[in-house]
Amino acid sequence: MGDYRGPETGEALVRSLYAEHGRSLLAYATRLTGDRAAAEDVVQETLLRAWKHADDLTAGKGSVRGWLLTVARNIVTDRARARAVRPTEVGDVEDRPPVEADHSESVVNTMVVLDALDQVSPEHREVLVQLYYRGRSVAEAAKELGVPPGTVKSRSYYALRALRAVMAPGPGAEVSR
Repeated sequence: MGDYRGPETGEALVRSLYAEHGRSLLAYATRLTGDRAAAEDVVQETLLRAWKHADDLTAGKGSVRGWLLTVARNIVTDRARARAVRPTEVGDVEDRPPVEADHSESVVNTMVVLDALDQVSPEHREVLVQLYYRGRSVAEAAKELGVPPGTVKSRSYYALRALRAVMAPGPGAEVSR
């Protein structure tokens, strides 16, 4: 290679380097990065550094291709190290439920149900508390209350009807038994 001094000759150097080594440099960078677009960026950066170090390349010391491949490998290594040092980016966390803005509705609903429970018979209230608040099965509630399971089932049926009648009074809201 001749004496490349000045911007015009530096551009000529880059053009000749790309013409002579561009294809193999791109193939090498693609193997290192696994990504064609990233490899093209590496080749561009390599040629930019070749332009900045035109004097070293034209001095005739060593292989130009070896210098280009070494620079490309160093660029890939530097980029990998830079990515490893950066904290990982965190996207939106989707496994958390959205924050409820106001829980007053659930508080009001709880108060309404508790008030309605106070208005049903003690037998109905006991069955509902055992089944729904304590989470017991019909057999467990029957054992706790000392009544047969069939009685727990029928009381829960009529207790829910009575609770519904208390909470939404209207025509036909009578409950017997």
